[in-house]
This record gives sequence, structure tokens and C-alpha cells, in this order.
Amino acid sequence: MSIVDANYEFIMVDFGVNGRISDGGVIDHTTFYQKLKNGNLSVPPQRKPRGSKAIMPFVFIGDEAFSLRCHFLKPFGQKELNNDRKMFNYRLSRARCRVENSFGILSARFRIFQGAISISLEGIEKAVMAACVLHNYLRRKCGTANVPEDNVYSENIQDGTIDLGLESTGMTRLQRGYNRGSNNEAKQVRLLFTNYFCHEGALSWQDKMTQ
Repeated sequence: MSIVDANYEFIMVDFGVNGRISDGGVIDHTTFYQKLKNGNLSVPPQRKPRGSKAIMPFVFIGDEAFSLRCHFLKPFGQKELNNDRKMFNYRLSRARCRVENSFGILSARFRIFQGAISISLEGIEKAVMAACVLHNYLRRKCGTANVPEDNVYSENIQDGTIDLGLESTGMTRLQRGYNRGSNNEAKQVRLLFTNYFCHEGALSWQDKMTQ
């Protein structure tokens, strides 16, 4: 799990689940997600985004494998897309790719993640935790210095092209699970963000990125 703070990406660690488990199954076992579902995570109160009249909640973001919740957004499925929903998916993906940069940077700095880790399970937990602690320390002390450019998401807003900067991490991705159901309140929250991204919160160049 990765959290963006200003210009830095920090990693909050929760590990120990078998890699064969789906993304959605992994997060279900975390203390973070249990507190989120039970309303005990101390999420800040709703606010009005800049230039908007709508009051909107603070949210976490994920991909299609996760459950849509009031404080956890995921993209619209391909079969339900229209222009506004495609724009929502782009803006969500734009934020999510920035978060995933942290894993590319982690892998580039600590080559242990670029292949099978041939140590004991207990040793793997210690190695992963140590690498994440060092990653966070370096991000605070060094910022974006010495960050490999090919591991960083970037956009060219002139020609509408995107460089994900995520393919060379060397890390094995978790399995995708089946799409999960969601309640109407969560769908209304996603609709609020969709309307914001397409109107008050629209970027002047965003249409180029979804053509």
C-alpha cells in the first residue's frame, strides 16, 4: 500500500498474505481495511474541493479488484463507460499511477525485489520491512533526487501521451479477483467525483488524454 504526501510517495506496509490471494482478498485481511469498513480510521470530515459547491469525502483509491465504498474509489467497468465515466477513470488512474511509482522506485533501489527472494519466510518479512523503512527515510531526506526516471509516471499534455513508468519494477503483481458489488451510497460518492472531474475540477488539457 502506498500513500502520496505532497511530492513524495511513502509506503505503509501490511504484509504476510499469500501471493495467490487476489488484491481484494489481500486488503480484506489488513487492519487498515477493517478500520475503514468499521468507520474507525479517523478519515477527515468531508470538504468542498476548490471551486466546487459539492461537499465531498476524503477517499482512498484502488483498481477494479477492490470493492467500491464511500471512502474507497475504483474505476467504472469497461462495459459501463460513457465520456464522463471515461474521464473519471483517467483521473483516478492518473492518481493511482503516481502512487504505484513508489513500488517502481523501491524495486530500482533494492534489487532483492527483482527476482525470487531465496531466504526464509521470517527473513523475507524483515527484509521487506527494512526496505520500506529505508524507502520512506530516503523519500523524506532526498525527495525526488536519485529517482530512476523510467520508474516514474509522466504525461505529455501537448500530444496526449502517457508514460506509465511502471513496467520495469520487476515485482510480481497480485492476482486480480472478481469485480465486487457496492451500495448506492458508494455509487453516489463516485458520481460526485465524476461530475467534479468533468466540470468544476476539469483540467484544461484532460480531453486530450482520453481520445
